[in-house]
Amino acid sequence: MSSETKTIAFFGASGGTGLSALRYTLKAGHQCIALCRYPAKLTSIFPPETTPNLRVVEGNAKNTADVDKCLLKPDGTSLVNEIVFTIGAKPIIHKLSIDDPSVCRTAMACVVEAIAGLRAQKGATGRPHMVACSTTGLSKHGRDYPLALYPVYGWMLKVPHIDKEAMEESLRNSGESYTIVRPSLLSDGETEKPIRVGIEDYKEGRLSQAIGYFISREDTGKWIAQDLLLQRNADYVNKAVMVTY
Repeated sequence: MSSETKTIAFFGASGGTGLSALRYTLKAGHQCIALCRYPAKLTSIFPPETTPNLRVVEGNAKNTADVDKCLLKPDGTSLVNEIVFTIGAKPIIHKLSIDDPSVCRTAMACVVEAIAGLRAQKGATGRPHMVACSTTGLSKHGRDYPLALYPVYGWMLKVPHIDKEAMEESLRNSGESYTIVRPSLLSDGETEKPIRVGIEDYKEGRLSQAIGYFISREDTGKWIAQDLLLQRNADYVNKAVMVTY
């Protein structure tokens, strides 16, 4: 585990996977900046008087000006060390859709644009490693989920998968250092279950395989914090990683 104190920006940390990753990152003593449309969602969990290493910024990740406020270290000239992107939409089950079908691609485009703008306009230095939470079911190198779940992946999740796929493409083409995390179907509750990891390279194909049914949001966030933020595994850089029980 790195002893360096990092500054890490979070987009989508008010619940689920993002909240879990934020919790473990704060616990490790790192400086965190979280963009939140409703700051009380986070400040009620992490009161400012007891969590001095968290700065909550009010704003929308689909607004580049709001994103800008989260990407610089306190010195005002260096970009944050890492970015955690766990933004998603709420499902609308009866429509087999989500409440914002383009939220992931739009927000990711804003983050990429904000980084480029800060470099060009303010001379910001640094190359943040970007961690984006996507989903299994998007691989171009074979099925990465159990065959029994084909109706769910092939039919019910079509709309959110189009958005996640566009988000992944935007990140891959950004020129930034990244890791795309593709969890199995998400459940609730932290566990002590071992997590299996598969690795995929977009050009070389699948380097290792991990196919499973479920993993919890809390365990996914904990894995992101411990295996991607608190220490950097070179095997995961510029790769998609599948995580499952």
